[in-house]
Amino acid sequence: MRYGSSRGRRAGFEGKGARRRGVVAAVALAGCGALLATGCSPAGGPGAAAGGSPPGPAAAGSGSPGPSGSPSASPGTAGPPAKGSVTVTGEVAKGLESPWGVAPLPGGDLLVASRDKGTISRVAAGSGAVTQIGRVPGVAPGGEGGLLGLALSPSFASDRLVYAYFTTESDNRIARMRYDEQRPAGQQLGAPDTVFRGIPKGLVHNGGRIAFGPDKMLYAGTGETGDKGLAQDRKSLGGKILRMTPDGDPVHGNPEADSVVYSYGHRNVQGLAWDKDKRLWAAEFGQNTWDELNLIEPGANYGWPEAEGKAGKPGMRDPVAVWKTDEASPSGIAWAEGSVWMAALKGNRLWRIPLAGAELAAEPEAFLEGKYGRLRTVLALGGDSLLLVTSETDGRGSPEAGDDRILTLTVR
Repeated sequence: MRYGSSRGRRAGFEGKGARRRGVVAAVALAGCGALLATGCSPAGGPGAAAGGSPPGPAAAGSGSPGPSGSPSASPGTAGPPAKGSVTVTGEVAKGLESPWGVAPLPGGDLLVASRDKGTISRVAAGSGAVTQIGRVPGVAPGGEGGLLGLALSPSFASDRLVYAYFTTESDNRIARMRYDEQRPAGQQLGAPDTVFRGIPKGLVHNGGRIAFGPDKMLYAGTGETGDKGLAQDRKSLGGKILRMTPDGDPVHGNPEADSVVYSYGHRNVQGLAWDKDKRLWAAEFGQNTWDELNLIEPGANYGWPEAEGKAGKPGMRDPVAVWKTDEASPSGIAWAEGSVWMAALKGNRLWRIPLAGAELAAEPEAFLEGKYGRLRTVLALGGDSLLLVTSETDGRGSPEAGDDRILTLTVR
């Protein structure tokens, strides 16, 4: 039960548990970093590891640093405390429809993509007011496709470019649009400039997360669209993590010349994040057995469809952590306070994965289980502050009054 009403089932995805009302909307973000919230409300008690906890630490594959600056773990790397905490400190916005990608603007406001409407809106940090800034032409929503990931150009202060990953009638692609705040509301996005096209599309497994790495290159997680063979096909863009310049070109130093493919053997990547040592982590949907958190090395094969979970197959990288699919079905991830924080859709919870270098420091912990329903995106704001985006209006949830929401969290 959430907010006093019962949650039903839809499309085989179960929602359960209780959710607490009372988070407040007064927040102020400084730059793209720290977020302060007033009138804080506790998260409803300490988190506890959910049933079926993942196996213990697994070696994460050695290798020299890649172009993203992802060194292997140093022996004796100290990790965070075994037990963490999550406190919900504010509600930035509510009443959002199918929110997916989120990008923080300088000054603290947010840009939020609506998967099914194909629009980008601006959320005011202090008031929570939501104003549509524009519609992305060519978006063709359907199934798990639509307007997905958002990212700001590394030079946003001067070029005002917003990048978006979206599904069209023929493919998934990445385009950039100039954001002009001086134009009327609803007309503030310039015409899309497609920087990369031809990523396979499907009703399912479209990937969609994009992010600029520490190297200022653009990374994208893609899915195999339900066609399993694409993941092992090095010539296909499906079931991959891609690395490209901001203009969409292959990066010198990628595993193969003239290719944007950075890693392969993925089923459906929707989470990308870098830790303090510039290692790249990715969350990935499994099929029926194991969801995964992977440490990404350039050129590595992550096994799908020949391996799911910790299979130990020669030439394929095992995940660092795994979950039963009903406990996770992971989407966005973020790194903060020594841990990767992973939003779970079917699992209806936020996972904390404490890390010591490239390995688990302790068992993952589950927080907010069942309190806010399906969780889509988590975003680090600096220090111990995170943003968390719910996903109850995506056609597989049980939306209630106020859904969907963006919450602020303090974590340890």
